[in-house]
Parts: sequence; C-alpha cells; structure tokens
Amino acid sequence: MREVITASKAPKAVGPYSTAVRQSVFVFLSGQIPLDPESGQLIEGSIEEQTARVLDNIGLVLDGAGLTMADVIKTTVFLKNMGDFPRMNEVYAKYFPKDPPARSTLEVARLPRDVQVEIEAIAIDSRATRM
Repeated sequence: MREVITASKAPKAVGPYSTAVRQSVFVFLSGQIPLDPESGQLIEGSIEEQTARVLDNIGLVLDGAGLTMADVIKTTVFLKNMGDFPRMNEVYAKYFPKDPPARSTLEVARLPRDVQVEIEAIAIDSRATRM
C-alpha cells in the first residue's frame, strides 16, 4: 500500500512531488535542500551550515513518518563541489554516530536553487507489519 507522508514541520515540496512516500516497510524521502522550514527561504552559508539544515529537514520528514535518523538505511548526497566532501562528511557523521546508513556521494553540475548540497534518503520502518 502506497502512502504519501505529510510532515507538517518539514519544508513543503516546491514542485510536483511528494516529500516522502511509504511503500510497505520502506519510506522514500525526496531530496532535501537547505530550506528553512518556517520561512521557506534558503539557508545561506557554509557547506557545514547547509548540510546541517538539510539533515535537520530529513529528520523532520522522518518524524512525520514516525521514524528517526536511526531508521535510515541509505542516503545519496549530491554536492556542487566534491572539494566540500570532508566538511560535509564531518557534519554528516554527527547525524549518524552509530551504524551509519549506506551512502553514495556525487558531484553534480548544479542543484535546485543553486544550493551546495542536497540529500535524499531511504528509511525502513522495522515496526511495520505490512509487507
């Protein structure tokens, strides 16, 4: 059964897509960029500040699905500049201190609204009984 997740505290989708979709025990999160969830404005600043905002937004979306960062099993990180990888990685590690998820990281030519980082995630709801 497919369920669109609505997370009231997370930034709203800015296009024709769902912020997250639950299918069986899996929750697929669309890519998050560093938007302030209250104002809808971009967070300007360093790669560290943008990464923290993106991961905070992922946490808000997960919360809307009744999950936490510990439920994330896979992420994909899109960076505007791979030179920012070590600094992004330092922040990222704080959000996944134990048993981090599988991850891919890609450098891309351009991201929505010219941000420095976008991250998408897949989580699993181990409490779910439906398969």
